[in-house]
Amino acid sequence: MSNKIFVGIDTSNYTTSCAIANGNGEILHNFKLLLPVKEGERGLRQSDAVFAHIKNLKVIANMIRDNCKNGEILAIGYSAFPRDVQGSYMPCFLTGEAVAQMLSAFCEAEIYSFSHQAGHIRAAIYSSGAELKESFISFHVSGGTTEVLKVMLDSNGYYKIEQIGGSIDLHAGQAIDRIGVNMGLSFPCGKEMERFAMNFAGKIPNYQICVNNFECNLSGLENIAIKLYRESNDKALVSAFVIDFLGKTLEKITQNLRNEYKLLPIVYAGGVMSNSIIQDRLKNKFKDVYFATPEFSTDNASGIALLTREKYINSKK
Repeated sequence: MSNKIFVGIDTSNYTTSCAIANGNGEILHNFKLLLPVKEGERGLRQSDAVFAHIKNLKVIANMIRDNCKNGEILAIGYSAFPRDVQGSYMPCFLTGEAVAQMLSAFCEAEIYSFSHQAGHIRAAIYSSGAELKESFISFHVSGGTTEVLKVMLDSNGYYKIEQIGGSIDLHAGQAIDRIGVNMGLSFPCGKEMERFAMNFAGKIPNYQICVNNFECNLSGLENIAIKLYRESNDKALVSAFVIDFLGKTLEKITQNLRNEYKLLPIVYAGGVMSNSIIQDRLKNKFKDVYFATPEFSTDNASGIALLTREKYINSKK
């Protein structure tokens, strides 16, 4: 299957993404175009996101054309909804579905749909090098989701995802972006906040996290951090505080998971988990934990391309 390729398309509320995988399960290309967000804004309305995707997808289409000339597209996959639960829906994913449907018809290729969340998990497994043959735990921590998931693999290797915990109010990425925009940082604020935090050498104020088994509250973080910035006007201090708060929260939940699911490996997916400070904290504390590389942590279509390949192969058995 050296010249056989599989295309993945993902149209989240942050990024227009397309990835191409070969028959051996290697990602050949991972294209990403951020959706434009005006200065001072904390994201896009769905109508604006749909419009931005339509403009970006014209560029993505040319990328697909230029990089698929020497290969045969066997299947196209796309993110159809945010999560693997009934009623999960977001209009921006309709743009990716439309392009995938047209591409499938033109190429006479198979077409499959997946959740955005499943794509994140698969991308994290791929880039971390983890070889997971059975059940595992996954964190999906981003601007739109902060969830703890138990993932089971069926006989065909498909994911069965069950939420067992997560934030009951604000998502981690939401907190980062709301606090970052309040300090004048550019949306999305995670990378800039990480740079500020890495340059902070002072003492972080004392605070209490709120964790109950596998669940947490994060709305208090926003209030405390904004008050801290008003009092200090110190971006490095506040950035370090926010990342430390989130790191300590994830560490506590992970410890609770280890107490109950002692033997299950843990995979951390989603844009927030690209933070090197949080990663180092968890790696130093726990064994058998896996993280996506930064390229595959943020929104991307690589996991969708890989899931598409695997579903196609299993359908031919």
